[in-house]
Amino acid sequence: MYKVKYGGKKGKTIELVESPDMVAIRTKGNQNIEKVSLSRSSRAIIDETKEVAAFPEAGISVRKVAAEGDLESTGATRERDAARATLKQEENIRFAGRVLQDAGSGEVMLYTENFFVKFTDATPEKDCLALLEKYQLKVKSKLAFAVNAYFVEASEGTGLEVFNIAEKLLEEKQVEYCHPELVQERRFKGVHPLQWHLAKTAINGQPVNAHINIEKAWGITKGKGVTIAVIDDGVDQTHPEFASRIVHPFDATQNSADPNPKMDDDNHGTACAGVACAAGLPGGASGTAPEATLMPIRLRSGLGSMAEANAFVWAADHGADVVSCSWGPTDGEWWNPMDATHNRLTALPDSTRLAMDYVLTKGRGGKGAVILFAAGNGNEDTKNDGYASYPGVIAVAACNDTGKRCVYSDYGKAIWVSFPSADYGWKNFQHPAPLSEGLRTTDRQGQAGYTAENYVNSFGGTSAACPGMAGIVALLLAANPQLRQAEIKDLLRQSCVRIDEKGGEYDAQGHSIWYGYGRIDAGLAVENALKAAARQPESLAATAIEGAVKFHSGDEIPLQPGLLMGADYNPPKRVLGLRLQLKAAPKDLKLRYQVNISSSGIAQNNTDGEYVGAIRASHRILGFAIHLEGPDAGKYELAYSARLKGRKTLATAKNGAWCGTDKKTGKTVEAVSVTLKNRRPSP
Repeated sequence: MYKVKYGGKKGKTIELVESPDMVAIRTKGNQNIEKVSLSRSSRAIIDETKEVAAFPEAGISVRKVAAEGDLESTGATRERDAARATLKQEENIRFAGRVLQDAGSGEVMLYTENFFVKFTDATPEKDCLALLEKYQLKVKSKLAFAVNAYFVEASEGTGLEVFNIAEKLLEEKQVEYCHPELVQERRFKGVHPLQWHLAKTAINGQPVNAHINIEKAWGITKGKGVTIAVIDDGVDQTHPEFASRIVHPFDATQNSADPNPKMDDDNHGTACAGVACAAGLPGGASGTAPEATLMPIRLRSGLGSMAEANAFVWAADHGADVVSCSWGPTDGEWWNPMDATHNRLTALPDSTRLAMDYVLTKGRGGKGAVILFAAGNGNEDTKNDGYASYPGVIAVAACNDTGKRCVYSDYGKAIWVSFPSADYGWKNFQHPAPLSEGLRTTDRQGQAGYTAENYVNSFGGTSAACPGMAGIVALLLAANPQLRQAEIKDLLRQSCVRIDEKGGEYDAQGHSIWYGYGRIDAGLAVENALKAAARQPESLAATAIEGAVKFHSGDEIPLQPGLLMGADYNPPKRVLGLRLQLKAAPKDLKLRYQVNISSSGIAQNNTDGEYVGAIRASHRILGFAIHLEGPDAGKYELAYSARLKGRKTLATAKNGAWCGTDKKTGKTVEAVSVTLKNRRPSP
């Protein structure tokens, strides 16, 4: 049994076991195992075994060696080891190694001899380097997205000992997070007149009116001046639909400036980019933001890789306003309720989490860039997907050409909004067939791609829905560049049209686990963005509140103003304290916050950004109060709320009043929301 911890010393433990019947084979030069030159005996092993996972960017094929009936027998391990011994003799095989699996889900997990390590913010750099040297780790790079964060490597041949090294290093007092680079298969969220999602049309004589009202939005803006980063498997930069609008291209897997497709199946990214920002040439296809700038970022590395984190950081550092991600963990079979994959939990690694936090808080000059994720195509709950359900991310579900849920689309509390996409008919679910093939979008040119044409008419899944929504976000930012990341998310909530009222099961807050707040109305969204700009005085537009909420589990989650931090934890977690500060505030404006700690009473900050709360995980807080001081304090309103243990309704307060209690006894605070708004000037 091997263990990895995400979230620090008291974070979530991932347990791994060695597979008795799988072997990971890596070719030299990262060639396809089916095409590489092998001896007759090795070729027989490849031909007679089943590939269960693939990492083509690294030339790795994971294959099941033993027959199903031998799974629990020692014979399976003997067969595996015999195959390894044979393959290791091959000149074109770099290694044939053992395979680890998640002990709970069985998901194949590859490990490298690399580590992500973050020391506490207060640790001097010389002490960080000294501790790394103590464990004989070499710095590959110092990471800019978090304080005292490093990507390091052990010496070649360390092998499975990396898990013991990581465990010991994490026990060191100065170390906040540490885990090996643990990689699992990254899956795209694709399923299998044609722009029906953009405007009312007819297909085979039948009217289709399930669009996003894009023409009204385009009467105001088409996204010019806004940059959409599409992190995917590569984008055909020479496609005429993207001409003169590509900036800062990057291949995060190969660390180069060329994100063009490099593998036979690098087709997904070009299609996604088209749904977001294709120009709409005659006879072509239009994205939702046809004048937006495109930042293509190729990522063929697996989930949890350092390349994944670097892709997010590149987007933020090079001016991306919106980041579209149509990929994530493996989906279960949407048509099979008994598929165990539906309940498989995929945690978000600390390296990726901190990189995403960097985008959400530091992107767009501190206003925060927007990250969108495809919800998934497994007809399963997003709570098990650490990527799509991460606070601050916009999870996009798929709806069809009749205004109903696509049969495969994932669901849950994390779903924020729906966007039209392709669908399937399925009699077993009493789900009728759609009227359309799917969405028309760009394809790789020539013989490569999904078709022999430059366009594909059947693109779908939440893969298509996500970049479509990314284009809508670009339209909002073109209309109102002052919007902050959390404000955009709230504007989208206000700009949805409820669909499928009967089946949607919308709650009292207007949220549906199937559709989020409904199908986006692009015209309404742009109008709302303009209204927000008119309400916000220019001199106050940039002032905002930011910080983090700390939980007893050790997680310190960046504050998303207006969102209830901790609401989706199941089981609920206890809030330990707050770390708050003002962004771009007038000189004399000060933020003061008090926290009522069960063990020690009331504590208050002395400086912006100072942590105030309980230190021990066994403690809890009973309430908090926040107010502003200074001559400009009256120009703002601070509103905040909390979910208290055992209560169905939220506790709310404003401008220094206690939320929860300031007494010695009371209900435990389990979730927190904080919002700073500008007061309207007197007429």
